[in-house]
Amino acid sequence: MKTLTILEVGGLEGFVAMIILMILAVAFVISLVVTAIVKLIYESKDGRKFSKSQFWQTMLISLLICGLISGFVCGGM
Repeated sequence: MKTLTILEVGGLEGFVAMIILMILAVAFVISLVVTAIVKLIYESKDGRKFSKSQFWQTMLISLLICGLISGFVCGGM
């Protein structure tokens, strides 16, 4: 009898979606931490303010970098 992988069994779309959502949640949290560190460093010099748009732009860039790294690692080197 041939052994089956998890994705060949069928009916596991929810499981795959859960894994994808977990990856997105971890990437979001990592991006949030990186953005908070960048904000602290930026505001520590000369009393500058970190605007909302700068916050979300930094968050987006960090999230995209996390996605690239995740795709590289999960997709194989």
